[in-house]
Amino acid sequence: MRFGWAAVDALIWVVMLFAALWIRLDFGLDDTYLKGTAYFALAAMAGQIFVGYLVGPYSISHVMGSFEEVAELMTTTAIVGALLFIWSLMVQPPVIPRGVPLTAGALAIGLMFALRFVVRTVRSHRAMQTAAERRAIILGAGEAGRRLLRSMKYDGAGHFVPVALLDDDPSKHRLRLEGLRVRGTRADLAAVAERYEADTLVVALPNAEAATLRDLAARAADAGLDVVSLPPLKDIIGGRPTPNDLRDLDVADLLGRRPVQLDTTAIADQISGRRVLVTGAGGSIGSELCRQIARFGPSRLYMLDRDESGLQATEMTLSGHGLLDSDDLILADIRDPKALADAFERARPEVVFHAAALKHLPLLEAHPLEAWKSNVVGTLNVLTAAEAAGVSTFVNISTDKAANPTCVLGYSKRLAERLTADFARRADGRYVSVRFGNVLGSRGSVVHAFTAQIERGGPITVTHPDVCRYFMLIPEACQLVLEAASIGVDGEVMVLEMGEQVKILEVANTLIRMSGRRDIDVVFTGLRPGEKLGEELFSPNERRRTTGHPLVDSVDVPSIQPETVLGTTFAGAESGREWMRHEALIDAQLTTESAR
Repeated sequence: MRFGWAAVDALIWVVMLFAALWIRLDFGLDDTYLKGTAYFALAAMAGQIFVGYLVGPYSISHVMGSFEEVAELMTTTAIVGALLFIWSLMVQPPVIPRGVPLTAGALAIGLMFALRFVVRTVRSHRAMQTAAERRAIILGAGEAGRRLLRSMKYDGAGHFVPVALLDDDPSKHRLRLEGLRVRGTRADLAAVAERYEADTLVVALPNAEAATLRDLAARAADAGLDVVSLPPLKDIIGGRPTPNDLRDLDVADLLGRRPVQLDTTAIADQISGRRVLVTGAGGSIGSELCRQIARFGPSRLYMLDRDESGLQATEMTLSGHGLLDSDDLILADIRDPKALADAFERARPEVVFHAAALKHLPLLEAHPLEAWKSNVVGTLNVLTAAEAAGVSTFVNISTDKAANPTCVLGYSKRLAERLTADFARRADGRYVSVRFGNVLGSRGSVVHAFTAQIERGGPITVTHPDVCRYFMLIPEACQLVLEAASIGVDGEVMVLEMGEQVKILEVANTLIRMSGRRDIDVVFTGLRPGEKLGEELFSPNERRRTTGHPLVDSVDVPSIQPETVLGTTFAGAESGREWMRHEALIDAQLTTESAR
C-alpha cells in the first residue's frame, strides 16, 4: 500500500506541473516549455519518492489521513517543490516559468490530501455499513460528541453507524460534524428516529446530570430506542471517548450521578499517617468509607462491626482475602460499653467515623426501643469510648430524617446529633455530625426492593404516588463525608447537598423500563406511620450556613447531656417513642431560641 501511494503521489506531481504550466500560459501550452516541464516532472517523481522515504510517509504505515501522515506528506512535498523552484532559478535560459514549481506544489499537496480523505471516507463508510449492527442518533454535538463521532466513522470501533445528530444548543442547529448534520433538539428525537430508522440513542454528554438522563431515557423509551451513554470524563482513559466507552444506562446514572470535587489535600491531612476507626464497617456506608479512607494512607484502619459476615466482605474488598485474622478487625456491639471501651483502649484511634446504626423506618416504628438502644445509647457508648481514648476527630453519620423528625428513626438520629454536639462542648478534639439522605445501592434500599419485586413478576409496591426522596451514590456520599469531616467545625452538623428529590414512582417506572418488561403493575399501599411525602435536609428552625465546599452546608443543634439519656428508663415501647418525640419537640424550641 505504501508503494502504491508513492507512485500515485509521483504521478500527481506530473499532472500538476503540466496543469500549473497550462494555467501560467493562460490556459494554453507552448512547445518552448514542454520539454523542460517534462524534465522537471521526471525530477519531481524521483524527488517525491526519494524524499518521501527519508521523511517518512512512504517508509512507515500510517493511519490513512492521520495527522502524522499529513504532516510528513506536506513536509515531503514542500521540500520537493522548493528544490524544483531553486532549480528553475538556476537554469539559464529558463526552460520553465519560474512560478510553475510553486503552483504545482500547492496543487499537488491539495490533491494528495483530497485523495486520501476520499479513500478513507469511502472505506470507513463501507466498513460501518458492513459491521455496524445499530443505527445511532448521537445527542451532544460538543467536543465529546465530535470525538465520539470521528471514532465511530474512522476508527472502526464499536458496532454503531451514526445517522443523525441532536443538540439542545440553538447555536448548533444545522451544524455539520464529519458530514453529519444536527437535526434538532431532544424534542425532535422521535421524529428523527423514525425518519432515519434509528434503533439507539447515544448520549454524548459525559457529565450529564441525573435529571437530564432520566428525561432522555423516557423520551427514548417512547421512541422505541435503546440508550447508551458515555461515563463521566474522569472514567474515560485519556479523556478521549470512543464507542468502546459506551455503556447501558443504569439506575445510578438515572438517579444519582454528578461530579464531586474533593479537597484531597485537606482530607489527606486529616487521615494520612493516623489511626482511624470505623464503626458499622460491614455495612454499605461503613465499608465504602473504609475503602475511601484506605486511599489516603492511614497508619492503621480499624474496622468495627457486630456482623462477622459484613466484616469479612469489607476485608475482601480491601485485602483480597477474607481470612478474618487481622488485628484491624474488631467484632463488637456498640450496645456493649465494656467491649467498646476495651476495643478503643487497644486501638487508640485518632479519628473515628461512627456509621453503625439501625436504619429501617417501618421496623423501628414497630420496635422503637431497638432504635433507642442502638442509635441513641449505642452512639453514646461510642462517644464515651472515643473521649476516653483521646480521639482528635469524631464524625457521626446521621440522616436527613433527623431534620424536623416525624418518625422513630428520625427521633433517635436527632438525639445522636445532640449527643455529639454535647461531646463537642465537653471533650477535647473535634466532634461533628454529617447528615444526608437515601443512598443508592445500600442494603435494603428501595432499588433493591423494587428489583426483587420485578424479578418475581410484580407488582411493585409504592406507598404514595407523590412520595419523593433524595438519592446519592455510595461513593459520592462517602467522599462528601470525608470532605465534611475535614472542614467541619466542632459541634456542627454538616449537611450534604443532595440535589433534587426524585419521585419514588419515577424510580419504579425507571426500573420497569430498564427491565424491558411491560407487564409489571405499580400498587399504592399508603404512607406508613411516621413517613413523610418529601424529605427535609434542614429543620424549619435551623439556620443554614455555607461552608468552604459548595456541596456541604452546616447547622447547629442544641446539645443533650449523657446523664439525661442514661437516667431515662421506659415502661414500654410506646413510652420510649413518646420520650424521643418529646425531646425532638424541645429540641425544635431550643433551636428557635438560639437562632433569635
